[in-house]
Amino acid sequence: MTATPPGRPGPFGPGAFQLVLLRRMADFQPDLADRARHRLGASLAEQREANKRWQAMIRSPRSRGALARYRSVLGPAESAERRRIGDLECEALLWPVSLWPDLRFEVLAAPDGAVWNEWLVRAPGAAGPVLESADDLLPWSATVDEVARAFAPARPMEGTAPTRWRLAFTAGGRPCVAEFTYGLLQRVGFADAP
Repeated sequence: MTATPPGRPGPFGPGAFQLVLLRRMADFQPDLADRARHRLGASLAEQREANKRWQAMIRSPRSRGALARYRSVLGPAESAERRRIGDLECEALLWPVSLWPDLRFEVLAAPDGAVWNEWLVRAPGAAGPVLESADDLLPWSATVDEVARAFAPARPMEGTAPTRWRLAFTAGGRPCVAEFTYGLLQRVGFADAP
């Protein structure tokens, strides 16, 4: 990203969208988020502006639907497929994210275009992490699905914000809670045993 003259914002594209993702992740991992922002070549002011523009887009009374917004910002999806989740059918769309080449931003959309879920997932064909103990659960190393499978049975918990998820599970005989932002692991804490 390059600086845009004040009062003249450039197009809001994949780079700006990744800055929005990092803004939320910085709540948990400020150093990782800061290094990633530098890899995008963006200043803190550009990140704030990207987040401000994203919030304005999603809150605008004239806003397009969420799926149209993602298509407008991220361009054509890398892949799109029909997926069945229980009795419901949806479309799963994937977009690459340059900060995490082995991940994709996934949007699950209902037949009417309503977005049911939006998060980072492992890219098709990319090797996931080996998760055998809580020590393997490093920030930004795994997705919600990967942790849930590795430490089954995991129990989903309410997140602290719309872009956050939590999972409760047992690792090495200790109860744990993992926190995720946009589906990417941020931190794991040990819970008190009941």
